[in-house]
Amino acid sequence: MAQNSIIYDYFGGLYINLTNRCPCRCEFCVKNYTDGLGSADSLLLDSEPTADEVIEGLKKWNVDKYDEVVFCGYGEPTERLDVLLEIAEYIKATYNKPIRINTIGLADLIWGRETASELEGLIDTVSVSMNEADAEKFNALCHPKFGIRSYDAMIKYIKDVKKYVPHVATSVVGCISEESIDLCRKKAEELEVGFRVR
Repeated sequence: MAQNSIIYDYFGGLYINLTNRCPCRCEFCVKNYTDGLGSADSLLLDSEPTADEVIEGLKKWNVDKYDEVVFCGYGEPTERLDVLLEIAEYIKATYNKPIRINTIGLADLIWGRETASELEGLIDTVSVSMNEADAEKFNALCHPKFGIRSYDAMIKYIKDVKKYVPHVATSVVGCISEESIDLCRKKAEELEVGFRVR
């Protein structure tokens, strides 16, 4: 497996692509438009890397030059939460770098349990793709396999993860309506988390 499909440089950040699996089929997903991002020619994985494979791959990079390490690729990183946390523990112990997860916020539905507390002490930032202003619009745009309950689960995850992770933010895609963007911004303010349009 090409290492640059697992670890890649993107806008000056060091990114880790753990999986191509995702519980959503978002209409705007970058997978619909390109195979690669940043220094990765292709983020399509032949197989999912083990924690040891990622750790060995990190040794080939000058990790010290990056401000943070980001779990984000062509799938939902919390699909492989156990592997993610094992790698995060290594990164903290070896490089002491801030770690961010970019997520759709459905880890609890994926795993059938509350997962936010497992991030404590390892993850510095969680960025949740809110993407729409209510359950119906989210369902129509992101097509989550868990159906209409996904939006409320994502909001609950944001509330929970704030208890364990220092920095929490939400984001939306710029292709949604201005009205939806404003409503999402207000929701982020209510939740007392960051907000950006990506």
